[in-house]
Amino acid sequence: MTDVTRHALRPPEAGAPAITALTTPDDTAKAVVIYSGGMDSYTVLHRALSAGFEVHALSFHYGQRHSRELEAARRVCQQLEVTHQVVDIRAIHGLIGNSALTDTQRDMPGGDYDADNMAATVVPNRNMILLSLAIGHAINIGANVCFYGAHGGDHVLYPDCRPEFVTGVNAVAALADFNPVRIAAPYLYASKHEILADGVSMGLDYAQTWTCYLGGQRACGQCGSCRERLAAFAAQEMADPLDYAEPEVTS
Repeated sequence: MTDVTRHALRPPEAGAPAITALTTPDDTAKAVVIYSGGMDSYTVLHRALSAGFEVHALSFHYGQRHSRELEAARRVCQQLEVTHQVVDIRAIHGLIGNSALTDTQRDMPGGDYDADNMAATVVPNRNMILLSLAIGHAINIGANVCFYGAHGGDHVLYPDCRPEFVTGVNAVAALADFNPVRIAAPYLYASKHEILADGVSMGLDYAQTWTCYLGGQRACGQCGSCRERLAAFAAQEMADPLDYAEPEVTS
Protein backbone atom coordinates (compact mmCIF):
# COMPACT_ATOMS: atom_id res chain seq x y z
CA MET A 1 0.00 0.00 0.00
CA THR A 2 1.33 3.41 -0.92
CA ASP A 3 2.08 5.67 2.05
CA VAL A 4 -0.41 8.43 1.26
CA THR A 5 0.41 10.50 4.34
CA ARG A 6 4.14 10.59 3.76
CA HIS A 7 3.81 11.59 0.13
CA ALA A 8 0.95 14.07 0.42
CA LEU A 9 1.42 17.41 -1.37
CA ARG A 10 3.75 19.53 0.70
CA PRO A 11 6.03 22.53 0.08
CA PRO A 12 9.81 22.17 0.38
CA GLU A 13 9.73 24.52 3.36
CA ALA A 14 7.20 26.68 5.17
CA GLY A 15 6.02 29.52 2.97
CA ALA A 16 7.84 28.29 -0.14
CA PRO A 17 5.98 28.74 -3.44
CA ALA A 18 4.42 25.68 -5.06
CA ILE A 19 5.73 26.74 -8.47
CA THR A 20 9.50 27.12 -8.81
CA ALA A 21 10.69 30.35 -10.39
CA LEU A 22 13.03 29.82 -13.33
CA THR A 23 16.34 31.63 -13.51
CA THR A 24 16.64 33.69 -16.67
CA PRO A 25 19.43 32.07 -18.70
CA ASP A 26 22.06 33.78 -20.79
CA ASP A 27 21.50 34.13 -24.53
CA THR A 28 23.15 30.79 -25.33
CA ALA A 29 21.50 28.60 -22.67
CA LYS A 30 19.92 25.41 -23.98
CA ALA A 31 17.42 23.20 -22.21
CA VAL A 32 16.00 19.77 -22.94
CA VAL A 33 12.29 19.42 -22.15
CA ILE A 34 10.70 15.98 -21.85
CA TYR A 35 7.46 16.73 -23.65
CA SER A 36 4.74 14.09 -23.63
CA GLY A 37 2.05 16.26 -25.22
CA GLY A 38 -0.02 16.34 -22.01
CA MET A 39 -1.04 19.48 -20.17
CA ASP A 40 1.73 19.35 -17.54
CA SER A 41 4.64 19.03 -19.96
CA TYR A 42 2.93 21.52 -22.33
CA THR A 43 3.02 24.08 -19.54
CA VAL A 44 6.61 23.21 -18.64
CA LEU A 45 7.60 23.65 -22.29
CA HIS A 46 6.15 27.15 -22.36
CA ARG A 47 7.70 28.09 -19.03
CA ALA A 48 11.13 27.15 -20.35
CA LEU A 49 10.50 29.13 -23.53
CA SER A 50 9.21 32.15 -21.62
CA ALA A 51 12.32 32.08 -19.44
CA GLY A 52 14.45 32.45 -22.57
CA PHE A 53 15.90 28.98 -22.99
CA GLU A 54 16.67 27.54 -26.41
CA VAL A 55 14.40 24.54 -26.01
CA HIS A 56 15.02 21.09 -27.43
CA ALA A 57 11.91 18.98 -26.87
CA LEU A 58 12.04 15.20 -26.55
CA SER A 59 9.00 12.93 -26.76
CA PHE A 60 9.21 9.18 -26.27
CA HIS A 61 7.29 6.32 -27.82
CA TYR A 62 7.86 3.54 -25.29
CA GLY A 63 4.91 1.34 -26.22
CA GLN A 64 2.13 3.32 -24.60
CA ARG A 65 -1.42 2.34 -25.59
CA HIS A 66 -1.86 5.19 -28.07
CA SER A 67 0.02 8.04 -29.72
CA ARG A 68 -2.47 10.89 -29.28
CA GLU A 69 -0.17 12.77 -26.92
CA LEU A 70 2.78 12.35 -29.29
CA GLU A 71 0.73 13.74 -32.16
CA ALA A 72 -0.25 16.72 -30.00
CA ALA A 73 3.39 17.29 -29.06
CA ARG A 74 4.48 17.20 -32.70
CA ARG A 75 1.86 19.77 -33.73
CA VAL A 76 2.71 22.16 -30.92
CA CYS A 77 6.44 22.05 -31.61
CA GLN A 78 5.85 22.65 -35.30
CA GLN A 79 3.70 25.69 -34.50
CA LEU A 80 6.29 27.06 -32.07
CA GLU A 81 9.21 26.16 -34.35
CA VAL A 82 10.81 24.31 -31.44
CA THR A 83 13.39 21.63 -32.14
CA HIS A 84 11.60 18.34 -31.45
CA GLN A 85 12.42 14.67 -31.63
CA VAL A 86 10.08 11.74 -31.10
CA VAL A 87 12.36 8.97 -29.85
CA ASP A 88 11.17 5.45 -30.59
CA ILE A 89 12.18 3.18 -27.71
CA ARG A 90 9.46 0.57 -28.22
CA ALA A 91 12.15 -2.11 -28.21
CA ILE A 92 12.10 -1.89 -24.39
CA HIS A 93 8.33 -2.49 -24.21
CA GLY A 94 8.80 -6.06 -23.03
CA LEU A 95 10.89 -4.80 -20.13
CA ILE A 96 8.34 -2.27 -18.83
CA GLY A 97 5.07 -3.68 -20.15
CA ASN A 98 3.52 -4.52 -16.76
CA SER A 99 1.26 -1.47 -16.69
CA ALA A 100 -2.23 -0.59 -17.85
CA LEU A 101 -0.61 2.23 -19.85
CA THR A 102 1.47 -0.19 -21.92
CA ASP A 103 -0.59 -3.41 -21.96
CA THR A 104 -3.72 -3.23 -24.09
CA GLN A 105 -4.94 -6.52 -22.61
CA ARG A 106 -5.38 -4.93 -19.19
CA ASP A 107 -8.41 -2.91 -18.23
CA MET A 108 -7.79 0.79 -17.73
CA PRO A 109 -8.96 1.74 -14.22
CA GLY A 110 -11.59 4.45 -13.98
CA GLY A 111 -12.54 6.71 -11.13
CA ASP A 112 -10.63 9.27 -9.10
CA TYR A 113 -6.88 9.75 -9.29
CA ASP A 114 -5.61 8.10 -6.12
CA ALA A 115 -3.18 5.41 -5.02
CA ASP A 116 -5.65 2.60 -4.44
CA ASN A 117 -7.36 3.12 -7.77
CA MET A 118 -4.55 4.04 -10.16
CA ALA A 119 -1.64 1.80 -9.12
CA ALA A 120 -2.11 -0.23 -12.31
CA THR A 121 -0.97 2.80 -14.36
CA VAL A 122 2.56 2.89 -12.92
CA VAL A 123 5.07 2.18 -15.72
CA PRO A 124 8.16 0.54 -14.16
CA ASN A 125 11.04 3.02 -13.85
CA ARG A 126 9.66 5.20 -16.67
CA ASN A 127 11.00 8.58 -15.63
CA MET A 128 14.41 7.18 -14.72
CA ILE A 129 14.68 5.79 -18.26
CA LEU A 130 13.41 8.94 -19.97
CA LEU A 131 15.53 11.28 -17.86
CA SER A 132 18.62 9.18 -18.49
CA LEU A 133 18.12 9.56 -22.24
CA ALA A 134 17.33 13.26 -21.88
CA ILE A 135 20.49 13.82 -19.84
CA GLY A 136 22.55 12.12 -22.53
CA HIS A 137 20.94 14.33 -25.17
CA ALA A 138 21.58 17.43 -23.04
CA ILE A 139 25.28 16.59 -22.75
CA ASN A 140 25.42 15.89 -26.46
CA ILE A 141 24.05 19.33 -27.44
CA GLY A 142 25.65 21.35 -24.66
CA ALA A 143 22.53 21.91 -22.54
CA ASN A 144 22.88 22.00 -18.77
CA VAL A 145 19.26 21.49 -17.68
CA CYS A 146 16.50 18.95 -18.34
CA PHE A 147 12.90 19.83 -17.53
CA TYR A 148 10.09 17.38 -16.83
CA GLY A 149 6.54 17.74 -15.63
CA ALA A 150 6.42 15.97 -12.27
CA HIS A 151 3.87 17.65 -10.00
CA GLY A 152 2.51 17.46 -6.50
CA GLY A 153 -0.58 15.48 -7.42
CA ASP A 154 1.66 12.62 -8.60
CA HIS A 155 3.47 12.17 -5.28
CA VAL A 156 0.91 9.81 -3.81
CA LEU A 157 1.16 7.36 -6.71
CA TYR A 158 4.32 7.71 -8.79
CA PRO A 159 7.67 7.32 -6.97
CA ASP A 160 9.54 8.85 -9.92
CA CYS A 161 7.65 12.12 -9.52
CA ARG A 162 8.51 12.68 -5.85
CA PRO A 163 10.98 15.24 -4.47
CA GLU A 164 13.23 12.45 -3.17
CA PHE A 165 13.54 11.06 -6.69
CA VAL A 166 14.35 14.47 -8.21
CA THR A 167 17.00 15.04 -5.56
CA GLY A 168 18.54 11.62 -6.23
CA VAL A 169 18.55 11.97 -10.01
CA ASN A 170 20.10 15.43 -9.70
CA ALA A 171 22.92 13.94 -7.65
CA VAL A 172 23.54 11.24 -10.27
CA ALA A 173 23.26 13.68 -13.20
CA ALA A 174 26.00 15.78 -11.62
CA LEU A 175 28.33 12.76 -11.55
CA ALA A 176 27.47 10.85 -14.72
CA ASP A 177 29.58 12.97 -17.06
CA PHE A 178 32.27 15.65 -17.03
CA ASN A 179 29.43 18.10 -17.83
CA PRO A 180 26.87 18.13 -15.00
CA VAL A 181 23.20 18.42 -15.95
CA ARG A 182 20.49 19.73 -13.64
CA ILE A 183 17.01 18.17 -13.46
CA ALA A 184 14.31 20.83 -13.11
CA ALA A 185 10.69 20.12 -12.18
CA PRO A 186 9.12 23.57 -11.76
CA TYR A 187 5.75 22.12 -10.70
CA LEU A 188 7.13 19.57 -8.27
CA TYR A 189 5.01 20.89 -5.40
CA ALA A 190 2.14 22.32 -7.45
CA SER A 191 -1.34 20.86 -7.82
CA LYS A 192 -2.92 20.28 -11.22
CA HIS A 193 -5.10 23.35 -10.94
CA GLU A 194 -2.08 25.48 -9.99
CA ILE A 195 -0.33 24.28 -13.14
CA LEU A 196 -3.42 25.16 -15.16
CA ALA A 197 -3.60 28.60 -13.54
CA ASP A 198 0.04 29.23 -14.44
CA GLY A 199 -0.60 28.18 -18.02
CA VAL A 200 -3.68 30.38 -18.26
CA SER A 201 -1.57 33.31 -17.02
CA MET A 202 0.70 32.65 -20.02
CA GLY A 203 -2.30 32.55 -22.38
CA LEU A 204 -1.91 28.86 -23.23
CA ASP A 205 -4.49 26.94 -25.24
CA TYR A 206 -5.08 23.56 -23.60
CA ALA A 207 -7.04 22.35 -26.62
CA GLN A 208 -3.56 21.59 -27.96
CA THR A 209 -2.96 18.92 -25.30
CA TRP A 210 -4.12 15.36 -24.71
CA THR A 211 -4.48 13.86 -21.24
CA CYS A 212 -6.77 10.82 -21.52
CA TYR A 213 -5.15 7.43 -20.91
CA LEU A 214 -7.21 6.06 -23.80
CA GLY A 215 -6.71 7.07 -27.41
CA GLY A 216 -10.25 7.50 -28.69
CA GLN A 217 -11.63 10.27 -30.86
CA ARG A 218 -12.86 11.96 -27.68
CA ALA A 219 -11.35 11.91 -24.20
CA CYS A 220 -13.12 9.29 -22.08
CA GLY A 221 -13.86 11.52 -19.08
CA GLN A 222 -13.71 8.51 -16.77
CA CYS A 223 -10.06 7.52 -16.35
CA GLY A 224 -8.14 9.02 -13.44
CA SER A 225 -6.16 11.30 -15.74
CA CYS A 226 -9.30 12.77 -17.32
CA ARG A 227 -10.97 13.26 -13.97
CA GLU A 228 -7.95 15.01 -12.50
CA ARG A 229 -7.80 17.32 -15.52
CA LEU A 230 -11.53 18.08 -15.39
CA ALA A 231 -11.28 18.79 -11.66
CA ALA A 232 -8.46 21.28 -12.36
CA PHE A 233 -10.61 23.16 -14.87
CA ALA A 234 -13.54 23.10 -12.45
CA ALA A 235 -11.32 24.54 -9.69
CA GLN A 236 -10.43 27.40 -12.05
CA GLU A 237 -14.11 27.80 -12.99
CA MET A 238 -13.21 27.16 -16.61
CA ALA A 239 -14.54 24.84 -19.30
CA ASP A 240 -12.07 22.30 -20.62
CA PRO A 241 -11.70 22.88 -24.39
CA LEU A 242 -11.37 19.14 -25.10
CA ASP A 243 -14.36 17.10 -26.21
CA TYR A 244 -15.33 14.38 -23.72
CA ALA A 245 -17.42 11.27 -24.09
CA GLU A 246 -18.46 11.16 -20.43
CA PRO A 247 -17.18 14.16 -18.46
CA GLU A 248 -18.00 13.36 -14.87
CA VAL A 249 -16.10 14.79 -11.91
CA THR A 250 -16.58 14.03 -8.25
CA SER A 251 -16.70 16.96 -5.89
